[in-house]
Amino acid sequence: MPLSVLLVDDSKTVRSVIAKALRLAQLPVHEVYEASNGQEALDVLEEHWIDIVFADINMPVMNGIEMVDRMNADGLMKTVPVVVVSTEGSQTRIEELRRKGVRDYVRKPFAPEEIREVVDKILGAPNHDRTE
Repeated sequence: MPLSVLLVDDSKTVRSVIAKALRLAQLPVHEVYEASNGQEALDVLEEHWIDIVFADINMPVMNGIEMVDRMNADGLMKTVPVVVVSTEGSQTRIEELRRKGVRDYVRKPFAPEEIREVVDKILGAPNHDRTE
């Protein structure tokens, strides 16, 4: 199943690194959308079908937590899994994010394998050719 992914980070470089990790992890990504803050992400989510969102916490205009809160207030957006990708790693913050419905947390820096594990865990491991 080809995936549509939304990358939300105020750093273009970080968005590029996540996109590259998705390719290196050999995930069946069909479309990659990008947003530099939570408001732009909500706009993308209103216009496109997204299978999974990778989002930073600290961004201008609207941060990742505000974005998740707004997604939770929308019936359809609430169903889209969000994975936080951040340098911020306090256990208290991670627990707060999970209570808000964030499906997983990846700490920067990360390896492509970590991205693959998260996608497989949340969306199910695809049945395409892969050696373990």
